[in-house]
Amino acid sequence: MIVTTSDLFAVAYGRFAVGAYNINNMEQALGLFRGNLESEAPFIVQISRGSRKYANVKMIEAIIRAAEEIHPEAVFAVHLDHGDEETAYDCIESGFYSSVMIDASHHPFEENVAITKRVVERAHAKGISVEAELGMLGGVEEDIQVDEKHAMLTDPDEAAEFVRLSGCDSLAVAIGTSHGAYKFSGRQGLHFGRLAEIQKRLPDFPLVMHGSSSVPQSEVKRINAAGGEIPTSARGVDENEFAKAVPLGVTKVNIDTDGRLVWTRVHREFFRDEPAKFDFRGPGKIFVAEYASFIAHKNQKLGSAGRLEEVRAALAK
Repeated sequence: MIVTTSDLFAVAYGRFAVGAYNINNMEQALGLFRGNLESEAPFIVQISRGSRKYANVKMIEAIIRAAEEIHPEAVFAVHLDHGDEETAYDCIESGFYSSVMIDASHHPFEENVAITKRVVERAHAKGISVEAELGMLGGVEEDIQVDEKHAMLTDPDEAAEFVRLSGCDSLAVAIGTSHGAYKFSGRQGLHFGRLAEIQKRLPDFPLVMHGSSSVPQSEVKRINAAGGEIPTSARGVDENEFAKAVPLGVTKVNIDTDGRLVWTRVHREFFRDEPAKFDFRGPGKIFVAEYASFIAHKNQKLGSAGRLEEVRAALAK
């Protein structure tokens, strides 16, 4: 069952965070649905502009529709990740997406508000939720590239004003996470003090953490042992910090890079160990199972595991 992110956030706020996972192909979709159902968790399927270009809009949407038909017991939102204004309107008019993100965070505050407000008006007219972003995360992911020196934490006062003026339903905030695999070095971590200040000004309002992959060193080491060259300095968000962010208003957590690492590790190890094989269905089957386990593990850390019946009951009221 496809629902809006606002529907999910109304149940989750202050109690657990909903995992938002990006997909690009059939194998990811199969593993994603399987992992969430095995862990009995609601979830968000994210489609980025890059995914829409790579798989073709009709293809990636058809994959999700097929997964929903195969798994009718699933409760999830279909969300555009990091959309520009044109893409957001296309998704709103498609009738398929239940939620869109408009990312105008690279514009000055006033322009970000104006763009977001236009998208909100179009989306709300169709019953669709809108996520916006204030502050800038560093790092690289698909079309997003922000040098770390230009990254900036979200200002709490601006956050409150932004939500009031734009009318958005949730806000992605910059509190120390980064896009891509090259996130933290040394002992750097999340700025919980900044997050608490934002929540004080936006009580009961859903906040979103982007760039929240943990970049497990075990995956990096296995990839490199199978021929990869990912720097061992790559660091991510400590997944044990998710639970600390939930009481501070974080209701949605975006995870993409870690899933790519699982895909890379599975395929590199398979063809290293089976050099005579060329049937991609072999590693594909392994990946679906591994990705499902990965999703179930993340849901445990987010606190969303075991919440499916609770969410279903709340939505039925």
